[in-house]
Amino acid sequence: MNDQALSADRQVQTKITKNLLASALKEQHEAFVARDLGVEREILAELKKAIAAPQVTVITGLRRVGKSTLLAQVAKKYLKNDFYFVNFEDERLLNFQVSDFDVLHETLISLFGEKKTFLFDEIQNVPEWERFVRRLHDQGYKFIVTGYNASLLSQELGTRLTGRSIRVELFPFSFREYLDFRKVKTLDLSVLTTRQKGNLRKLANEYITFGGIPDALKYPELGVHKALYDDVLYRDIATRYKLKNVKSLKELSFYLVSNTASLVSYNKLKDLLKLGSVNTVINYVDYLENSWLFFVVNKYAHSVKEQQIAAKKTYGIDTGLIRSVGFSFSENKGKLMENEVFLQLRRKYQDVYYYKTTEDYEVDFFIPKEGSLIQVAQHFDSIETKERELRALVSAASEQNKTKKLLIITESEKAEFEKEGVQIQAVPLYEWLLRV
Repeated sequence: MNDQALSADRQVQTKITKNLLASALKEQHEAFVARDLGVEREILAELKKAIAAPQVTVITGLRRVGKSTLLAQVAKKYLKNDFYFVNFEDERLLNFQVSDFDVLHETLISLFGEKKTFLFDEIQNVPEWERFVRRLHDQGYKFIVTGYNASLLSQELGTRLTGRSIRVELFPFSFREYLDFRKVKTLDLSVLTTRQKGNLRKLANEYITFGGIPDALKYPELGVHKALYDDVLYRDIATRYKLKNVKSLKELSFYLVSNTASLVSYNKLKDLLKLGSVNTVINYVDYLENSWLFFVVNKYAHSVKEQQIAAKKTYGIDTGLIRSVGFSFSENKGKLMENEVFLQLRRKYQDVYYYKTTEDYEVDFFIPKEGSLIQVAQHFDSIETKERELRALVSAASEQNKTKKLLIITESEKAEFEKEGVQIQAVPLYEWLLRV
C-alpha cells in the first residue's frame, strides 16, 4: 500500500472511530437522562457541597451499588442539563486510552455544545485518566467521577490530583433507604405502637436477610449477589492483578464471607488455606477490601504495632450477599446483625475499631471520635448474656475515661441499666438504624 493509500486508510479508520464514539456518547446520554432515579440516596444532600466546590468529586463503592443512579440523581437535582456524561463500562470504549480524551471532548462539544461539568462513570477502566482530568480541572472544569476500586483511585488521586479531589463513599441501601424502597412511610420513633414496633422489627429482619444492593432487591430471581461476587473476584481482582492462583483467592474470600464478624489471624489463615506466606494473605485481603467486598477492623490500641499484630475482624459489604454466597450463614442472625451495625457505623465514621480490655473482655465496636462503646446481642433476655455484655462495656469504659455512650443493640429489647455507676442503654436494631 502506498503512502497516499495508507493515509486515506487511516482517515477512514479515524472517521469510523469518531462516528462510533459519537453514536456511543449520544446513546449513553439518552439512556442516562431517561434513567429511573429509584430511591433518593441519603448521601445526595451531602454531595451538594462537594459538587459546588472546585475539587474533583470522586464517588467510590462496590459494583452495582448504585453509583450510576446516584450520578443521575446528582444531574437531575443539581446540574439541570449542564453536563457531559460518559460511561467507561461501555464495551464500545473498551480500548479507550488517555490520548483519546481530546477526541472525546471534541465529540461531546459537537453533540451537546460547550459544558463545564463532566460526569465520568467507572473511570478506573481508563489508564492514566487523571492526566486529562487534572489538565481540564486546572482550566476551571468540574469533574464528578465514579469507580469501584478504592486502591487504584487513591493511588491515582494521590499522584496527580493531590489536594484537588473530594472522596465520597457509596454503600448499599441503609435501613432508611430500604424502607423507602419498600415504600414504608417514616414513623415517629418516640410514639411507636406495639404493632408498629413489630412491623419495624420484621422489616429489619428482612433487611438483614436481603441486604441493600439495589438490583438484588429489584430482581431477586436473577442471582445478582452471586454474579456480582464472581465479577469482583475474577474481573476486578484476578484479572486486574494478574493472579495465577485464583483458587486460593476464592478459598480465602469464601472463608471470610462465611465467617463475617469473627476474629481472624493472618498467620492462621495462611496455615488453614495453605497460602504459602503471610504476605500473600495480606495482599489478597487488601485486594478484597479495595474492591469493596470486605472491611478489615483493627483492635483499638495506642500502639500502631499492636494494632498490626493483633487479630482482625472482618465484615462484608452487604448481608444479603453474605447470606447468598457464604456457608450456612442463614441461622446466625447475631453475626448478621453485627455486620449490619458495622456498615451503619462505617457510613458515618472512618475509624471503627473493636475493643479488647486488659481483662480480655471484648466489645464489638469502639468509636474514638464519639467516645462510643457498642455491643451487639441478638438475644438479651438471659441473666448470663446481660451480665457478660454489661461487664465487658463497664470494663472497657473504665479504661477509656472519655467514653460518653455505652450501648447494647438487640433484636427487640429496649431498656436502661446502671452497673458500677455506669449508664448503659439497650436499644432495638431497627430503632438504632433509624436514629444514628
